[in-house]
Amino acid sequence: MIDIHCHILPGVDDGSVDMKESLNMARKAVETGITDIFATPHHLNEKYVNVKNDIINRAVRLNESLRQNNIPLIIHLGQEVRIHRDIFTTLEKEEILTLDDNGRYLLLELPSGSVPTYTQEVIYELQLKGIKPIIVHPERNKELIENHKLLFELVQEGALTQLTSGSIIGQFGKNVRSFSKKIIEHNLAHFIATDAHNIGSRGFTLQQAYETITKTYGMQRTFYFKENAEQLLKDQSPAVEKPVPFKKKILGIF
Repeated sequence: MIDIHCHILPGVDDGSVDMKESLNMARKAVETGITDIFATPHHLNEKYVNVKNDIINRAVRLNESLRQNNIPLIIHLGQEVRIHRDIFTTLEKEEILTLDDNGRYLLLELPSGSVPTYTQEVIYELQLKGIKPIIVHPERNKELIENHKLLFELVQEGALTQLTSGSIIGQFGKNVRSFSKKIIEHNLAHFIATDAHNIGSRGFTLQQAYETITKTYGMQRTFYFKENAEQLLKDQSPAVEKPVPFKKKILGIF
């Protein structure tokens, strides 16, 4: 399996604190069937700054440590970028790191409680530059939970989305799990990833999520998510199904 969102780089954000923990996370990932991980540290989320070159250098060192410790896991390049008005300035400064530095896909994080008014504009402008934004964990965004239609509009604009495996199995509560199901059922989800920060409370639950998806929607839906992750690894275009709009509320009920 391929995990496209993980905080496994040591000492850069609220994920792994040091190389020892990163190696323990890697061992756990391998145990659960993961072969490849995109290391995606937070960038410009008002707390952490992790520019492109720093991430590349740290990923090289982590891959070397994995080889030295005979851990069969490959670390790929990535970055979880908090959306901001100056994102194109930071792109020009080469501080932004797309997945595997291929210039095609970017993990884009929204604030947890809101969707900035300029979000659609950023999504549109990124695509003009040939970069497809992947909105990470939209199911955990307060405004999107309250206004499902807004997520539909972002996907209509061309954004892709990545659900967190823990959300699907209920680790973030019933509301988040329920919204995750709605996102999948309306063809608004394109990837599943762990967003792992450690081996405990925020660990590697990708296989559990896929099992839940298979039980609920069938094996074909699980294949869809797995194959899309493989397409990213191959620098190819993932499958995108036509999004289904949400029905209007009737007496406060969907």
